[in-house]
Amino acid sequence: MVMFPPIILSEFIFRDAPTHACHASTIAEVKPGELVAAWFGGTAESKPDVGIWVSRYSLGEWTKPVEVAKGNVDGKPKFACYNPVLFQPKNGPLLLFYKVGSGPAKWWGMMMRSTDGGGHWDKPNRLPEGILGPIKNPPIKVSGTLLCPSSSEDHGWRVHFESTRDFGKTWTSTGPVNDARSIDAIQPSILKLGGDHLRAIGRTRQGRLFAIDSPDLGETWGQMRLLDVPNPNAGTDAINLKDGRFLLVYNNSTSHRTPLTIAISEDAERWTPVLELEKEPGEFSYPTAIQTEDGKVHITYTWQRTRIRHVVVDPTKLGK
Repeated sequence: MVMFPPIILSEFIFRDAPTHACHASTIAEVKPGELVAAWFGGTAESKPDVGIWVSRYSLGEWTKPVEVAKGNVDGKPKFACYNPVLFQPKNGPLLLFYKVGSGPAKWWGMMMRSTDGGGHWDKPNRLPEGILGPIKNPPIKVSGTLLCPSSSEDHGWRVHFESTRDFGKTWTSTGPVNDARSIDAIQPSILKLGGDHLRAIGRTRQGRLFAIDSPDLGETWGQMRLLDVPNPNAGTDAINLKDGRFLLVYNNSTSHRTPLTIAISEDAERWTPVLELEKEPGEFSYPTAIQTEDGKVHITYTWQRTRIRHVVVDPTKLGK
């Protein structure tokens, strides 16, 4: 369905749902004009039949979803899959990170690679013990390193950051950067603020988004704090825009996963809501956002736990 600016396009990735439920989408641009999206789907979240599904976009059409990973043990589905994260390096294969396990407190990290833009995938590899990979939102590239925003839920909600210089073969981790007592935080996004300054923001149980800063490209992190942006204990995503501004997609509420809103900021500190993507009752959640080579912003998100919606936005029309 074609919309009026700033929304250029709003569509479902699929209409004939391959599973009863779906959630936690991710999107990447593999070539100019070519996209790949992934999500988890099955009977219901945490059920053993929940796998990772992928669809590719080219020439204005999404391909039929294909299941590319399951939580199998000895060839049989035993554990659910969760939270895929796609990342396309400038030089290297398309990476697909995801989690497998009986729940967030006990899951482990997995990774697959594709050398043909998501058409075919290599054998899934389990990440090293204690490494989960990017937990919801994609890595950023800093000084030849993929810096992955991650978090754990086994000893309270704690954020940490993981790094790999060889596309997932070897890893290092910061360890937790919050104690989960004053702020329960997970699922960060990483923003570049200029120079070596980074800021991570994301989900909490405290009714507002958290922020935490690094002065040295993620080597060390300061004190976690709460932003003046509401959060109903739901996933968000934030990205740098090419024009120097920052874009946030989030649920503008302290209690519901609606409305789903875009906010813009000049400093990644003060955020101004500029567009509602969804405002009806229900769940519109877990957004992910990228800015493609042509400057457009592509957002995917969970629509009522039954569909994945894809929206294209002209960022030059936001906040004007």
